[in-house]
Amino acid sequence: MSLKKKLGMGIASAALGLSLIGGGTYAYFNDVETTNNSFAAGTLNLTAKPTTIIDVKDIKPGDWMDRDFTLKNDGSLDISKVLLTSSYQVVDAKGDNLGEDFGKYIEVTFLVNKDKATEEVYKTTLDKLSATDVTDRDLLGWILGGENPGLKAGDTDSFKVRFTFKETGKDQNKFQGDQLKLTWNFDAKQTAGQSK
Repeated sequence: MSLKKKLGMGIASAALGLSLIGGGTYAYFNDVETTNNSFAAGTLNLTAKPTTIIDVKDIKPGDWMDRDFTLKNDGSLDISKVLLTSSYQVVDAKGDNLGEDFGKYIEVTFLVNKDKATEEVYKTTLDKLSATDVTDRDLLGWILGGENPGLKAGDTDSFKVRFTFKETGKDQNKFQGDQLKLTWNFDAKQTAGQSK
């Protein structure tokens, strides 16, 4: 065999040997530990009672109606705020409203009872409360005003609201027999994330 062939065979044998050494198995100490982990998401579950806050008939300008309702946090997570979304539909009994919105004349006042004195905390009309550009919709913020904001898991907050059919001192006959069907949605929002 020529020297070139011997050298080539030697290099090939060395390469094969190195690959066997590199790809082979070695005996060494080893220890494996296993941890079992889980993530369980909490729940937001807001309950409003009663489910019908107001259902009245035969109201006239100047009448007011006080109603109480509660919001309970039945979930496992604290609630930072409850956003109120209001919408309504007017049934014009005689078709004579001529574009006049009955919701402009229903005033909504959120109240707080403090030592038998009633304090007004937020006042508006249904048309304004139902407007799409309302940015301040945090019901807890209105009532609690920064003191102990939010609703902790398991807690209940009580609310009082007054509905008033505003009397304008002018002819309001066009609203006779009309109905206003009101829907309120309470949207609970979680608190900010935190280290666990």
